[in-house]
Amino acid sequence: MKKYIRQLLLITSLMAISTGCKKSRLDLVDQSAYAYDTYFTNISALNQATIASYATLLHPGLWAREYYFIFDLMGHEAKRASFLLGAEQELGDYTFGTNNADLGSLWGSLYRMIFRCNLVIDRAAAWNPTATADRAKLNQYLAEVKFLRAYAYLHLVTLWGDVPLYTDYQTTLHNNYLSRSPAADVWKQIEKDLTEAQGTTALPTVYPSAELGRVTKGAVIALLGKVYLYEKKWALAQASFEQLMGAPYAYKLDPSFDNVFSTTNQGTPENIFQIMDQQWTDWGIGSPYYMFGNGAEQVGKQTHTGRAMEYGWNDWKNVYISNAAVKAFTYPNPTTGLPYTDPRANSTFYGTPASGGDAVYCQQCATGAKRYPFDATDPQGDYRWKKYEYYNLVEKYGDPKSPINGQVIRLADVMLMLAEAHIQQGNTGDAPLALIDSVRSRSHAVLYTTLGDKNNAMKILMRERQLELCGEQCRYFDLLRWGILKQTINAEKAVEPGTGTQPFQDKNLLLPIPDVEKNYNPNVAKDIKNGWN
Repeated sequence: MKKYIRQLLLITSLMAISTGCKKSRLDLVDQSAYAYDTYFTNISALNQATIASYATLLHPGLWAREYYFIFDLMGHEAKRASFLLGAEQELGDYTFGTNNADLGSLWGSLYRMIFRCNLVIDRAAAWNPTATADRAKLNQYLAEVKFLRAYAYLHLVTLWGDVPLYTDYQTTLHNNYLSRSPAADVWKQIEKDLTEAQGTTALPTVYPSAELGRVTKGAVIALLGKVYLYEKKWALAQASFEQLMGAPYAYKLDPSFDNVFSTTNQGTPENIFQIMDQQWTDWGIGSPYYMFGNGAEQVGKQTHTGRAMEYGWNDWKNVYISNAAVKAFTYPNPTTGLPYTDPRANSTFYGTPASGGDAVYCQQCATGAKRYPFDATDPQGDYRWKKYEYYNLVEKYGDPKSPINGQVIRLADVMLMLAEAHIQQGNTGDAPLALIDSVRSRSHAVLYTTLGDKNNAMKILMRERQLELCGEQCRYFDLLRWGILKQTINAEKAVEPGTGTQPFQDKNLLLPIPDVEKNYNPNVAKDIKNGWN
């Protein structure tokens, strides 16, 4: 393991090379040392560089820790408890500014991912392998990093609008700071990366168990469809998503909704792209980052998320599930019109039986058949998260790490996006109805018999995404792209106990350019308006 971690630390340092001046002629060069120009000349080294690009998914601001805080709080699916730290409190209250540490970390790690992907692309172009197997692997790695680069830019352009567009590693190598590119150009680059990745024959539809977690062709198609949906290119989105509904892809809804967020979800047939527990150590490389941004003292534990303990009501209890999210699970029965509580509530939060939440925990604890009642008499009268928790197995956690993989794209998400693409084109008939009812039937929810007109169908679709994907960091992006983020957040916050404010301002439709960028990139700094974006 130490050997593997040393390898990745080496590759990380090589990928961070940045020089702005010529070396003195008196400097001596160790001819046996690793160097940018000579190291990446075999398929093993390019594989290490590719995995180092994946590793940024668990860097600060992303999936190891801050990502779930940022989007659950800003999307008002979570709300702060008394233990929540200042940077996260600002997110939920919409009082953050350009110095918010979490948003700065998110920006920095997304660009770190881009820079590492650019290095792989740069070094792949400089190496011309003669072996057929090496060429195939090289094309696979190129497709993987183009997916990751597109994933990073999709976040940047959606959240910040115009952003610097780095596609050439040499620009970074020579400390050339770029100005912000128009958002339209960023969207074009995202499409280009994903269409090129989709077009390669080297990217598999499935991997052997030793390589699970790498980008598949299905993941590329799903992300491209999502990009088209965000751009309101409904027909293209529909065509992309429909490819995943049959051969050669074998995706299907997991029979158990709970299993999708359990310690065994690595094997769910619903998975399209996950952040996998122990992902990179399983690949024989290791990762230098842990949920707090380091991992020297956590050898062998580097790819865990801390979400379970952070949200855990019997542990760090940093957040509640918001009242608005809880109330959304009760709505008119599609058949009778009477109040109806969706069964997915029981899988999403702990609460009272009347709320639909799970009222007991530790059903499968090592203590035997003993079941503990969830205490719903919280001083604020609020409920706690169950999704992504594993209190069915343990009474308390012993470490800020979780063996549950994070869902980035799963089939139910794709099916609902496909239904939305149909509805947005005016088709509210059998196709979108079947997709929505398939997702509902998995959790034994009452089915719809009709979606009605386009306006009503979109209301149903919006609620389905809210309930099915609650706590999966989707709602903020959904509200933003639907153009109802401000009105929704302010309406919910106005009636939230302990809040009673309407904090969302027009400027919040774009996030502020972080100080970490404007302090180092004068070309970006001079373009920022009103000190915000």
